[in-house]
Amino acid sequence: MTPRSDAEFEAERIGSPGRARRVDVRRTLYSFRHAGRGFAWALSSQANLRVHLLIAFVVLVAALFFRFTAIEFVGLVLCFAVVIAAELINTTLEVLIDYAWPEHHPMIGRAKDVAAAAVLVAAGAAALVGALLFARHVFHLS
Repeated sequence: MTPRSDAEFEAERIGSPGRARRVDVRRTLYSFRHAGRGFAWALSSQANLRVHLLIAFVVLVAALFFRFTAIEFVGLVLCFAVVIAAELINTTLEVLIDYAWPEHHPMIGRAKDVAAAAVLVAAGAAALVGALLFARHVFHLS
């Protein structure tokens, strides 16, 4: 018996290219449940996440008031999604670091600071995009 190549093994594992893989709906729903539970925990424990969501809500309501175009609205939603995702990743890193290394270490502090800086960069970029979009409507720029 000859050994199978990696390509043959992979083709057998995922099925033939012409055959669609069956989606396990229960498994997918289970994944969504875990994600929802994680988001709920982050929302209940992270004040900054609540602040970002409140700002997003206020800005999106203001965008409706100023009659933003669909593409402008999508731009705002994408900016907020990036900020929220960065905040969730930052929270994940902080929780993992605090669990793995409960004692303080300068390098751990630096890692946490860098993760927080990623959120700051995302929030700053979102604020700039929002300011430019609102300036167009407030000052009637074309």
